Amino acid sequence: MNSADIAIKVENISKRYRIGTKEDIHDTIGGAIFDFFKSPIKNYKKYRSLYKFDDDINDSSDILWALKSVSFNVKRGEVIGIIGRNGAGKSTLLKILSRITDPTSGSAEIRGKVSSLLEVGTGFHPELTGRENIFLNGTILGMKKIEVEKKFDEIVEFSGVKKFIDTPVKRYSSGMKVRLAFAVAAHLEPEILIIDEVLSVGDADFQKKCLGKMRDHTQEGRTVLFVSHNLGAVIDLCPRSIVLEKGQILAEGPSREIVEQYLSTLFVPVDNMNLRDIPARSGDGRLRFVAAYFQGQDGKRISMPISGHPVDIILEFSNKMDLLNTAFVLTIFNQMGVAVTHFAVGLNGKPFQIPKGEWKAICQIPKLPLPIGNYKISIAASDDIGKLDGVTTACIFDIETSSFFKNNCTPLMRYSAALVDHNWKLIPKTNS
Repeated sequence: MNSADIAIKVENISKRYRIGTKEDIHDTIGGAIFDFFKSPIKNYKKYRSLYKFDDDINDSSDILWALKSVSFNVKRGEVIGIIGRNGAGKSTLLKILSRITDPTSGSAEIRGKVSSLLEVGTGFHPELTGRENIFLNGTILGMKKIEVEKKFDEIVEFSGVKKFIDTPVKRYSSGMKVRLAFAVAAHLEPEILIIDEVLSVGDADFQKKCLGKMRDHTQEGRTVLFVSHNLGAVIDLCPRSIVLEKGQILAEGPSREIVEQYLSTLFVPVDNMNLRDIPARSGDGRLRFVAAYFQGQDGKRISMPISGHPVDIILEFSNKMDLLNTAFVLTIFNQMGVAVTHFAVGLNGKPFQIPKGEWKAICQIPKLPLPIGNYKISIAASDDIGKLDGVTTACIFDIETSSFFKNNCTPLMRYSAALVDHNWKLIPKTNS
């Protein structure tokens, strides 16, 4: 590759952080006083260790490698997707490329004017009006005053807050603030654009506008680095993608192939996932989910349900006290992270009155409407007081067989998020 064609060159970038450690607890006043005078020397040694490379320091339990020996090139006008789990190092990489933080080692060479959409709304002042914040935020993002003036009407129109443009931002709803902030950021015209998970702002209509604006940027020949958990958008916008895992490049190549490879590592079916000890959950704990699984009409567990067949989803839980007006919510997501279907007690039934004990909530599905693919289930329970428990990944499963339609012909997931019974007929056109 000709060096003149390269917009971004990343060579062996590494970034490490020290994790906070538990402070020493002293039994005597003398010990506390001695540690007080010793602290400056101890803190200096910790600071030095972050920039001193040797194996003992690098493998220390209080060292976190956010990135480790990451190298890649981006050609001018190329659009690259960067995907990976939370904590994989995506945002750290973009912050280094945006000159927000320095790498511990390695280098990044960027050729061209750069703008970054990392945290939408940074620099907004609540006491200023929307109009004033457009100029303030535009300046922070690198636009000149004449550029903001030229694009002002377009920014306001895009944001949808024209009626409130001279109202202080502190009176805006959170959605209005985000829409206005993204509208400013989306109208930058750099040579290189770095985007970190900004297509999840606002409602569905506004997200569609955001996606359209990003597509415009990619078609105008700009170099774009795009980080997103919206894998469908990554495939749509980015010909090539990179997967980061634990701070290192796991794979790179054509986006569709890379996304499919990445998803295969995420959706590994589990027959019996124990939910008792899962730390990543929400709610006040008056109810706790224990398990979530499929069950057939014969009462036996199913590890791989069949599309088109009747199936029950069982939510096992225990509650420490009597609960009133308890509702359950269950959402199925496909491997692209799209919510395919949603089941809630309030949609088709009344909330439950549940005495203290151990129970099963059963969601009965007469005909499972899912195309062949990989899925996960998110569950939650709440009552009049608030949320009782919530688990974002309670069950992971595959659908490999379908009898939804009479001819057993099932569209692939890429063509259909959910299956719907339907009929066709043909009638002659009549002259009116």
